Formats: sequence, C-alpha cells, structure tokens
Amino acid sequence: MSDLSIQNALAQLVPEGARVLDLGCGDGAMLAHLQATRGCSGYGVEIDDANVLACVKRGVNVIQLNLDEGLAMFDDASFDVVLQIDTLQHLRNAEVMLRETARVGRIGIVAFPNFGHWPNRFSVLQGRMPVTKRLPYQWYDTPNIRVGTHADLGALARKNGLRVIDSFGLQDGEVVRWLPNWFAGTSVYKLAR
Repeated sequence: MSDLSIQNALAQLVPEGARVLDLGCGDGAMLAHLQATRGCSGYGVEIDDANVLACVKRGVNVIQLNLDEGLAMFDDASFDVVLQIDTLQHLRNAEVMLRETARVGRIGIVAFPNFGHWPNRFSVLQGRMPVTKRLPYQWYDTPNIRVGTHADLGALARKNGLRVIDSFGLQDGEVVRWLPNWFAGTSVYKLAR
C-alpha cells in the first residue's frame, strides 16, 4: 500500500478542525495533508534533522524530540488526536508511548505494519523473514526494533487499560474488517483512555 493510500485512509479518522499531535511525523506530509484538507492544526514530533527541515519547509509546526524520552512536556488531553503512524515499531518504549498517546490525546490513532499478514506468515513458514511493500527491509538492516501483529496491539491496549474505539486493517487502499490480522498489511487502531 502506498503512503498516500494510508494517509488518505487515516485522515478520514481525524475530525475536521482537530488539534493534532503527529508523533514521528517524518517530513510532515500527514500533518500538512490534515491542515489542507481537514482544517486541522497542531504539531509534529520528529528526531531526524532532515525531516525537521522538511516539516519547516512545508509550513508544519515541528518539535525536535526523541520519543523514547517520552511526552512529559505535554499535559493530559492537550490534543484532540495523537497520531502514531509507522512509529511504534521503531520505539524502545512502545508500551509507555502507547499509554502516553492516549494520555496526551483525547483519542490516539496508531498504524503500523502488520506482521500477521498472510504473506509474512508464509515467508516465516518457508524459514525466511518477510520482505514486502510494508516491511521492505531485510532482517539485518531493518530500522524496526520490533514487529507486531494486529492482534498484538489489541492485547497491549487492553493490558494498559485503553479502550479500543475502532480497529481494522488496510490493504491496497481498502479497509479490511474481516480477519485483518490475516488479510491486511497495515494495522490501524483508534484508542482512548
């Protein structure tokens, strides 16, 4: 699935005019899209110098911060929505950051590559780690610290007392609600405290 397909599908989950915090915002494309199409405002959080500069060039407010250090600078419910799109799998403190996402935002939207997708399972059955559009790296050069499945995030949310408002998968630009753990390359959760 292309980044644009994911961006468009996730943008529909964000209420118009929402105040948004985009964690691991990359070059700011998602927040710029939300500002232009949904009238949103807010901030991106990014650690990479080049991405911070790209955000500034796009007109996206950005804070340079290492997410592994937490979100202590933000009060409870400071934002309507906190986004974690393809971020959770890169963090050392994924469980803490999931709780922080729900603390800082009234709702959290988390999306990440679903390791439970059937092509990934098939690769593992063949004795190899998967390389797919959503997991494009070899096992030895991946930026991902961990992999997880759609079902794993649901279990982690429940363990941390978070309420699942909605969950589904995305595959080839389409929402997958029937067996997303098997049939979707991207897992999406909408969470709240």
